[in-house]
Amino acid sequence: MKSLFDTVSFQCSKLVTKKYSTSFSLAVYMLSPSIRDAIYSVYGFVRFADEIVDSFHDYDKENLINDFEKEYYKAMKLGISLNPILNSFQQTVKHYNITDDLIQAFLKSMKLDLVKSTYNTQTEYEDYIYGSADVVGLMCLKVFVKGNPQKYEQLKNEAMRLGSAFQKVNFLRDLKDDNLVLNRTYFPGVDLNSFDEDAKCSIINEIEEDFRIAYQGIVRLPIEAQFGVYTAFVYYKKLLKKLKNTPCHQIGTSRIRVSNYTKAGLLAQSFVTYKLKLV
Repeated sequence: MKSLFDTVSFQCSKLVTKKYSTSFSLAVYMLSPSIRDAIYSVYGFVRFADEIVDSFHDYDKENLINDFEKEYYKAMKLGISLNPILNSFQQTVKHYNITDDLIQAFLKSMKLDLVKSTYNTQTEYEDYIYGSADVVGLMCLKVFVKGNPQKYEQLKNEAMRLGSAFQKVNFLRDLKDDNLVLNRTYFPGVDLNSFDEDAKCSIINEIEEDFRIAYQGIVRLPIEAQFGVYTAFVYYKKLLKKLKNTPCHQIGTSRIRVSNYTKAGLLAQSFVTYKLKLV
């Protein structure tokens, strides 16, 4: 029975989300049950593609990502895939009218990670972030507005800025691993050798402006999505604050985290703020 397989497929996407990101999983749980599965499926798709280029060092990454792309389009054509992550995602793409330009932009940035290690110009940097993060925010927005094109256009810029903010926080947090493990430098002109307080402050100011604009969209999101997105927003703002208060040399030598205890406190704080209609 196809419906049972579909249920299992969405459960697999949920499991991927929970295992790979407790923070994002918590935020998704704060969404309305009516849209949770769709967001889990988006995360499962982008996480698997990201894992291919970032983690599968003992395998032919290029072949894997190309096969992943081919299998996705095969699933779109047939309406089914025996890969449960692709099976759930293709259903979400169709149901919420997620356009193919978003998928292609995302896969382009993932493939860049196989061949490009340094982003020397602002244009290269922005193009990569658009494909790796902004379009993921836009995929989620398609779900949040239930495919409504007018609402999508109204919130598109803010969704992209939120995606950018999240990605840049990740870049800053992962500066050491990106440089030493993956040999990548995303921030133009910044690596472990040139990373100082001025560079850190410049990046943080850029992220804070992204958050400022993104918040203007969060307050206008449909009720089904608002609290979940706000929860993720609060978590990343806390992580950014922690990075801001961490000396630049420490960011370059360790991975800054927000403890589970702090995450629980942030969730409680977010809930109170939301219920008091202060968002």
